Amino acid sequence: MLRRTLLKTAAASVLAAPAIAQPAKIPTLRFVPQANLTALDPIFTTAIVTGNHANYVFDTLYSNPMDGQPRPQMAEGHEVSADGRVWRIRLREGLKFHDNTPVRAADCVASIQRWAKRDGFGQLIAKVVDTWGAPDDRTIELKLTRPFPLLATGLGKPDSSAAFMMPERLAKTDANAQITEMVGSGPYKFLAKEYNSGSHMAYEKFDGYVPRTEAPDWGTGAKIAHFQRVEWNIIPDPATAAAALRNGEIDWWEQPINDLLPSLARDKSISLMVSNPQGNESLMRMNCLQAPFNDVAIRRAVLMGVNQEDYMRATFGDDQSLWRTCRSEFPCGTAYETLDDGTLMKGDLKAATAALKASSYAGQRVVLLSPSDFPAIAPLCQVTADLMQKMGFNVDFQSMDWGTVIQRRANMEGVDKGGWSVFHTFGSSGGYSSPATSTLVRGQGKAGWFGWWTSDKAEELTQDWLAAPDAAGQKRVASEIARLAMTEVATVPLGINFTKTAYRNSITGVLQGVAPYPWNVRPA
Repeated sequence: MLRRTLLKTAAASVLAAPAIAQPAKIPTLRFVPQANLTALDPIFTTAIVTGNHANYVFDTLYSNPMDGQPRPQMAEGHEVSADGRVWRIRLREGLKFHDNTPVRAADCVASIQRWAKRDGFGQLIAKVVDTWGAPDDRTIELKLTRPFPLLATGLGKPDSSAAFMMPERLAKTDANAQITEMVGSGPYKFLAKEYNSGSHMAYEKFDGYVPRTEAPDWGTGAKIAHFQRVEWNIIPDPATAAAALRNGEIDWWEQPINDLLPSLARDKSISLMVSNPQGNESLMRMNCLQAPFNDVAIRRAVLMGVNQEDYMRATFGDDQSLWRTCRSEFPCGTAYETLDDGTLMKGDLKAATAALKASSYAGQRVVLLSPSDFPAIAPLCQVTADLMQKMGFNVDFQSMDWGTVIQRRANMEGVDKGGWSVFHTFGSSGGYSSPATSTLVRGQGKAGWFGWWTSDKAEELTQDWLAAPDAAGQKRVASEIARLAMTEVATVPLGINFTKTAYRNSITGVLQGVAPYPWNVRPA
């Protein structure tokens, strides 16, 4: 589709592109992220690129390896009372923030409280907390109204909107406002003076970081910084980024588009690796607060017309080892995969058009937000625009940078007041794999994720899932949640992709996971 046309145009501009800074005298890792970094606060936004940035600066009490079982990170460990209603989490010795102040239990309590106001899993935890306490500087004490065995799992969730710890003075910031000072206790310090959104940002090794002794596994274990400095170069043009990687002007490109993978694979100086073996789920989110998609019948008409293969081919090419279709609200390959049998997701344009004509749709303008600088998302928007126009929608296709999409999607007003109707994104399959971690199936309305689907039944079922006595009971409830979310079109799943990352052989130690982790990466 247009993706290939844009690529040809981009290739012609390579020679005119500005020169990228050459390596400094000190060891420097030069990295190209998936998108521009516009929002710095990882609690305020769920943007993946912001979460990736936060992995440098902040740390978490717990973290999850590939097997999904939480392990202590900043925590030394924890004790749970016999009745399951008191958790005492002990911090490791020697933890310091980048301003050289010690990490205290009070900092962590304030950080958890702020995170719990924004994150879906955190909100579930907050509902059962009776008191938040810090009896001493190394002990966090949470007294609960009932047992909550998944507490460590929630505090260690590895995807966007992780429970990052920050100083109490920052964590006291209103959860609906962004923090602007980046002070964490992670392996790298953010260099605020070098932050130039749309162009460049940099991080410096924090010599006061105390790593764990275990081997790194995704977001767990030893987070050792082997580079004194890491630079992010924003290169939205794929052909320019590919040329920079080949020429040794950058070391690592997080997410090359699939059209360029064959040529990169032929370059013996470059290695390719599937970033996340669990895959990422692409998705469409409609605004359930505003017309026309506040009418479930209209959302169902759109769902009826979606052919996932169209989306996957347009975005990720013809190599089917890099993607798969998956008509399930919980991603395929995860424990709660619940496939639609084609009753709802027909991929039938004729049936979808008829369903729209029979609905209440009255020609309202549909504002579709498309990030022009994000090759893994923009083609999804183009396919939806084409589908909706053929169905008979009045589509207003608005192209903008990803940072603007992030800002616009938070607007709950109508399209005449800067609001929106449809946006697209993707996230790790692991992050969408359970009712507690997935924002896509929660019916929290205005308190929930962008799109603001409201369903008291979904919230009731989420509590039933938490209270289920065994795995079989949890699976039964999760399947009911999946069917409800698909029937009411909380989210339109568009397929699973297995994107590859590309890096020069001059570096080694790149880890798989839900993020491009900066630790363990070192000069070869």
